[in-house]
Amino acid sequence: MRRRCPVVRGRGRHPAVVIAAGFGVAVLAGTLLLGTPLATTAGDSTHWLTALFTATSAVCVTGLVVVDTGTHWSTFGEVVIVVLIQVGGLGIMTLATLVMVIVSGRIGLRARLSAQLETKSVVAADLRQVLRKVVVFSLVCEAVVAVVLAVRFLTGYGEPLGRAVYLGIFHAVSAFNNAGFALWPDSLMRFVTDPWICLSIALAVLVGGLGYPVVFELLRTWRHPRRWSVLTRITVCLSVLLLAGGMLAFLATEWRNPATMGPLDDSGKLLAAFFAAVMPRSGGFNTLDIGQMYPSSWLVTDVLMFIGGGSAGTAGGIKVTTFGFLLFIMWSELRGEHQVNIGHRRLPSATQRQALSISLLGVLLVAFSTWLLLVISPHSLDRVLFEVISAFATNGLSTGITADTPLAGHVLLSLLMFIGRIGPLTLGSALALKERGRRYELPEERVIIG
Repeated sequence: MRRRCPVVRGRGRHPAVVIAAGFGVAVLAGTLLLGTPLATTAGDSTHWLTALFTATSAVCVTGLVVVDTGTHWSTFGEVVIVVLIQVGGLGIMTLATLVMVIVSGRIGLRARLSAQLETKSVVAADLRQVLRKVVVFSLVCEAVVAVVLAVRFLTGYGEPLGRAVYLGIFHAVSAFNNAGFALWPDSLMRFVTDPWICLSIALAVLVGGLGYPVVFELLRTWRHPRRWSVLTRITVCLSVLLLAGGMLAFLATEWRNPATMGPLDDSGKLLAAFFAAVMPRSGGFNTLDIGQMYPSSWLVTDVLMFIGGGSAGTAGGIKVTTFGFLLFIMWSELRGEHQVNIGHRRLPSATQRQALSISLLGVLLVAFSTWLLLVISPHSLDRVLFEVISAFATNGLSTGITADTPLAGHVLLSLLMFIGRIGPLTLGSALALKERGRRYELPEERVIIG
């Protein structure tokens, strides 16, 4: 009798289950801490659903909130939030495996597979080195951005040294992990024309959202683009195109909007448009009033949020690589080719099915959740769709209806954030757990499509 692999034999041993459970435990711990009187400025206990929503948004690095972060939560509560953001950004399995390496110097097969699934590492033998690079690179990037922000808050806005450092660290961690949490009720709208703040935050979002495999490859071979892998080429090229396209779209639609870009000068409009084009990658910050944008701008943001950022990074969405694969699949089909080729490489059929599955699952989940939220809330379709995509893509941008959504809507958005963070396929495999291989082939039958 053929023995089953120990990784999939038990329900609690499957890597996907461990990842889902790890994020669940982090959310539960955050909920308990944020629910204590110590976590609020008023010294009162926060409603459990508000604490759950905030903890889920932090762990899933989303940024949607139902209470103002800077006024409702105390310093302790804000520290809990930033720790949850860091844990969610690096990944539960990354931190757990790193601790195991430090303590024992040895990694079991089960932990290796779990962390490999979380970090999308290709070579399991190099896992220790990969995790070490991920943690060090993340902390260095956050530290650099924190210093720049702290100096700017200190010299440009007269903040005391301690407060400036605190603001710099909080927003650097939030930006690099694509979380979108800010300590002002208007997010970063007061800094709309400040290039030091806006460009630092935007750069942190871009680097964190590229994905660790792409970042490491760029650091090694940035002078030799011909050596880039398919993953890096698609991620970089599509990211640039989406960023440029989004910026042009926002300039075209919001240039004369008196509630957004209208009062700004030309340089301010360019900076605001650039920032607005970066944030749908999963950044979640905003320097323009999202609720006052034209519906055409909401639609552009919806598309950019749904696509998201790079694989194995802190960004959400279906990922740029998934979108890029779909474009190549469509192009190959239009040309009548049996194989999908990207440059001088062939895309495996398993990867094609994965890209199609992720995209279709995302569309179905967004469509059903939008319908459900329309049923239980009084808001219009465009605003509800924006909110749902933002939650699913772990983005955090909002037209301003999050706090006004009924409690059932908060539960729905929390589930969407959780599913969007761990990934539809990861959740599906965690629920199914059974990997069955068919030992025979069925007869083929051609059917009419279209």
